[in-house]
Amino acid sequence: MPIVHINLVEGRDDATVKACVKAVARTVHETLGAPLESIRVYATQVPAAHWAVGERTKDEPAAPAKAGT
Repeated sequence: MPIVHINLVEGRDDATVKACVKAVARTVHETLGAPLESIRVYATQVPAAHWAVGERTKDEPAAPAKAGT
């Protein structure tokens, strides 16, 4: 029974996330040959303030690019 967990920053509407998990289930079915009814896909939406890349959380504006880098 394949289980796929998708973590993403919140902000997408339910229809978009639903389309994604369905597409992932179909892809797992097609590539692994697992029966669709045995595949579990779930998405967890994380608040932007709780997701960081380095020291900057996703709710903070990106630092301006430095010239010459």
